[in-house]
Amino acid sequence: MKRIFAIVFAVFFAALQMNAQKVGYIDTEKILAAIPAYRSAQSQLESLSRQYQGEIEREYAKIETLFNTYQSQKSNLSPLARQSKEDEIIRKEQAVKELQQKYFGQDGYMQQKSEQLLNPIKERVEAAVKVLAQSGGYMVVFDVASMQGVAYKDESYDLSNKIIKYLGY
Repeated sequence: MKRIFAIVFAVFFAALQMNAQKVGYIDTEKILAAIPAYRSAQSQLESLSRQYQGEIEREYAKIETLFNTYQSQKSNLSPLARQSKEDEIIRKEQAVKELQQKYFGQDGYMQQKSEQLLNPIKERVEAAVKVLAQSGGYMVVFDVASMQGVAYKDESYDLSNKIIKYLGY
């Protein structure tokens, strides 16, 4: 698969060179790191994540304490009391897993908050890339931050600093 990708990529670049089209690249990680609002949003998300993770860990600690207490009293409990305690532990574990999903799941609060804070910034960067690519006559602008296996990149084709400057940072 990588070999096919490399061949297609090479043919694509050869075709570009024959048509004398301009190609550039950006590093969105570098660009986003230069934006104070992005760093602030990342900090907010990390703080919120620590808060939620702490809450989940505290709940698991309570469950572990409950389980240990159950284990130490298990032999003295009637079968009905044992089943009741086991059911309680299972319910509490399920509740914590649901809470974890609510916070960190695919459509969880952290995902929503991330989109709310970061998407406007990313959209500004995308708009800036589009404006600079069109005004500079670039046919293609690659993002090396999202590409795996970039073995070499010529810094003279890096448009990241131009994007940062265009955004005013």
